[in-house]
Amino acid sequence: MILYDLRYSARTLTDAARQSRRPQPRKVRRTVAIYSFPRHQRDRSVAEWSATEERRARQRLRAQVGALLRMVNSTAGELALDAVDTMDIVPARHRRGSLWLA
Repeated sequence: MILYDLRYSARTLTDAARQSRRPQPRKVRRTVAIYSFPRHQRDRSVAEWSATEERRARQRLRAQVGALLRMVNSTAGELALDAVDTMDIVPARHRRGSLWLA
């Protein structure tokens, strides 16, 4: 994040005092790194995000298993066994990503 501050330099203050006028501030550009530690601050967003991701993982798993069952039930005999081997169902990993990102 980039912030702009108005600062008075020592030279500006002395020049203004000599000339009996108000000092003029100068614009200073600063770069600030902002960090967030939600688990340290007991932020509930981690729990909410974890619950959402877990629901999505279960929905993906249900959709993949449903597609596999439709494929097996639509074909007959040897074709069904070959169809099962072509389908790949990734195991669901619940609440893993949010723990690493928090």
